[in-house]
Amino acid sequence: MSGDGVFVGVDVGGTKVLAGVVDETGAVVRTARRATPGRRVDIAHVEDALEEAVLEAADGTPIAGVGVAAAGFVDAAGERVMFAPHLPWQGENVRDRLSRRWHAPVVLDNDANCAALAEWSYGAARGAASAVVVTMGTGIGGALLLGGRLVRGANGMAGEFGHMQVVPDGHACECGGRGCWEQYSSGNALVRSARQRMGEQPSVLEDATGGNPDRLTGPMVTDAAEAGDMVARAAFASVGDWLGVGVANLVAAFDPELVVVGGGVSQAGDRLLEPARHALQRSLVGSAHRVVPPIVSATLGPEAGLVGGAELARRAARPHG
Repeated sequence: MSGDGVFVGVDVGGTKVLAGVVDETGAVVRTARRATPGRRVDIAHVEDALEEAVLEAADGTPIAGVGVAAAGFVDAAGERVMFAPHLPWQGENVRDRLSRRWHAPVVLDNDANCAALAEWSYGAARGAASAVVVTMGTGIGGALLLGGRLVRGANGMAGEFGHMQVVPDGHACECGGRGCWEQYSSGNALVRSARQRMGEQPSVLEDATGGNPDRLTGPMVTDAAEAGDMVARAAFASVGDWLGVGVANLVAAFDPELVVVGGGVSQAGDRLLEPARHALQRSLVGSAHRVVPPIVSATLGPEAGLVGGAELARRAARPHG
C-alpha cells in the first residue's frame, strides 16, 4: 500500500488476466480475473480485459502504480511487448497506452521476470545468490538471477527458455518454430500427452470429456491424476521428464545453486517435480561430479507474476527507483 494509493500487479497470460492489490509485505489483498480473448483478436479487447481487472481489484481506491507482467518479449526499456506467442501484441507501446487508461504510472516486464523477482523477494529463492526460475502455464517461461540480480539481456529478452528447440522438426509452436521445449513441458503439453493416451487403457478422462478428447483441460488431467488415474499420471510423468531434460540444459549453461519451478502446472508438486529431478540427474553433464541443484516448487503460486509486477511498480515509485 501507499499513502497515495495501492500498487496493483497484473499477470497477462495466454488464457487469463489476473490482477491483484499487493501490500508492502508481498501479500495479495484482493484479486480480479478476466479471460484473455486470445492472440487473434483486436488488441483493444485484451487491454479492455486488463483495465477491467485492475479497476475491479483496486475497488475504487486510488492507484499509485501498476506493474504488468506480460507473457511475451518486453524490450529493454520496459515500454513495448515486442512479441507474444499467445497474445496479439507485436511492438506496441503497451506501457503508455495502459498508463493513459488507468491515469497511473505503469511498469512493464516479462511475466517470468516478475515471478522470479517475487520469489527472490518473498518466496522460494529468497537469499539465493543464483537461481533459474521456470514458469509453467499455457506455455513455459523463465528467468535468471545471478549475483542476486535479474539478467534481462541486451534486448530485455533473456530467459525465454520455453522456445529452446529440444526436438528438431518436432511439434509446431505458436512462436512459429518447431520442437520448442514448451511443446513438451507445459499446460498445453500436459493436455496433449493425456489426449494421446486416452483410449489406450480405461480412464476417468473418458467420462469427464464424454469420450471427446477435444474437451480435455489441464485441470481435468490434474484432478484425474490426484484420483489415481493412470493415463493422467503418465501424462504428468512425461511432462515432468521433459521438464528435467530442459532444466539440465539450463544448469549446464548457468550452474545455479537453485532451480525454482512455478506457474499453474507446478501446483501438481512432486507429481511433476520428481520425474524432473530424475531426468535432471540423468541428463546433466557431469552430474556424478558436481552438486546438482535442487528443483523446488515456487511458494507464491499462480499469483507470483502479479506480486512481482506490483513489486516492480512499488520500486519504481520510490525516490531514485
